[in-house]
Amino acid sequence: MVMQSSNPVLTRPIEAPVVLDQRRGLTLDGVCGRTLVLIAVTVACAAAAWNLLQAPAWTGIAVIGSTLATLVLALVITFKQITNPLVISGYAVLQGIFLGVVSRELEQQFPGIVVQAVIGTFGVFFAMAALYRARILRASKRFTQVITGALLGILLLSLVDLALRLFGRALPIYQAGTLGVIFAVICIIVGALTFVIDFDQVERAVAAGLPPRYGWYLAFGMLVGLIFLYWQILRLLSYLRR
Repeated sequence: MVMQSSNPVLTRPIEAPVVLDQRRGLTLDGVCGRTLVLIAVTVACAAAAWNLLQAPAWTGIAVIGSTLATLVLALVITFKQITNPLVISGYAVLQGIFLGVVSRELEQQFPGIVVQAVIGTFGVFFAMAALYRARILRASKRFTQVITGALLGILLLSLVDLALRLFGRALPIYQAGTLGVIFAVICIIVGALTFVIDFDQVERAVAAGLPPRYGWYLAFGMLVGLIFLYWQILRLLSYLRR
């Protein structure tokens, strides 16, 4: 069975055997449960990093190390189509460390910004779920191609910006200002629309009766989407506060 999976890192086809006995296959509740587990792991690690990694030296190491590690691990999970919960949970741990440190720094500068970003993230997520359930938004082939292309473009720009920051520079679209605000809004819109593709993939996977272990791969995609959206909203709010 071949399916297309989408998340803000890359898009890869899922190749999985079909389970003829639907009662033993993947379920929507199974995907939701796995997604909640990954969110819980991310939040727990973010809280730990927030409270424990407060020394400037540790902060820098945590941000750079977790950024590079999560990028590599996300690519490995995507290309290898890994369904091992320990590996995918490792991604959640690393993302939690990054988000905890960065969120703390921004919260110290702009009190209340983290709560606003969390509310905004889940507000957008549930709004997109409602639009998908009402069949207002559908993941057509053209829609998927456009959103995937936009995500890859954002990823490329992020890598360029990361490289420039190593030399003390940065792209204007990743700095406070008109361009930064506009680009952040675009990223939020793209991030929100990725959920339409993810919902479609979950629906198709359940209908196809894929093995339950593929729920971890789909949950990984959901987690990546939520983290991507949270970071973009947090970035936009920080620009507006300045």
